[in-house]
Amino acid sequence: MPATVFEWDEKHRQPSDRNEQPCTILGELLPLLPTGAALDLACGTGRNALLLAARQPVTAVDFSPVALEVAERHAQHTGVAVSLGARIAAAKSGLHLVRADLESSEIASGDFSLIVCIKYLQRSLFRAIAKGLAPGGMLLFETYTKAQLEFAAGPRNPEYLLDSGELRTAFPELQTVFYRELRAGGGIASLLAKKL
Repeated sequence: MPATVFEWDEKHRQPSDRNEQPCTILGELLPLLPTGAALDLACGTGRNALLLAARQPVTAVDFSPVALEVAERHAQHTGVAVSLGARIAAAKSGLHLVRADLESSEIASGDFSLIVCIKYLQRSLFRAIAKGLAPGGMLLFETYTKAQLEFAAGPRNPEYLLDSGELRTAFPELQTVFYRELRAGGGIASLLAKKL
């Protein structure tokens, strides 16, 4: 897996045969998710952000400028209004793209009805994610577990893989609505949680 912004940019420049559809968990749980301002962390080329932007304002954040350029083109192609910014704060409408290094960025407290974090693990961000949710807001988080090491493809660095059961307890200030861990083609943990 790429480690630097240059490696991510190069990956996003390459023609891809990967699925650009929104992640399965987002489609499955979409009817349960609030429709206020949303935040998509480590959005990549915007596949999840674009699904959400069809129904609510979305701030989509990524470190790769190339990924954000692809997301912007996809949004324009589908008729979603796009704006660019430098601060991770709630969008008023459409899709708001922010280039930011999540290792050194701040999330505006209480701004978001929904935060989505898919296939990105930065444990130091957990507290900021919980604070970023408005009361009644929800977090949808899904990423790899160490069970992924049993499979040939995918991330290999244990630092970026969850321990079994870790995601279930990672956000003690939130109430778990849905949780699962799977070993189906990869090791994955999924959480939907609500801020009371």
